[in-house]
Amino acid sequence: MYRLFVIAALLALLYYLLRRTLRKLGQNELQAKSRERKESGKQMIQDPVCRVFVPRENAVSETIGGQTYFFCSRNCAIAFQKQLSA
Repeated sequence: MYRLFVIAALLALLYYLLRRTLRKLGQNELQAKSRERKESGKQMIQDPVCRVFVPRENAVSETIGGQTYFFCSRNCAIAFQKQLSA
């Protein structure tokens, strides 16, 4: 009879520890994602046309063919679209 109580207590302890670990992992992932979002504005992006690096927050973004490209100016975005269509 005592064995059942010991086994039940061990299972309860295992459940508690597992649940606590999974919660911490979830919180760590959320914190990492929020840090990534904050840092994404500070990231430097290279323009595919003139090869200039610009901050991602200041770059001109265009979605072409389902993919997002970043450019230093509107003129580079237009030139890139012309290169793709040629």
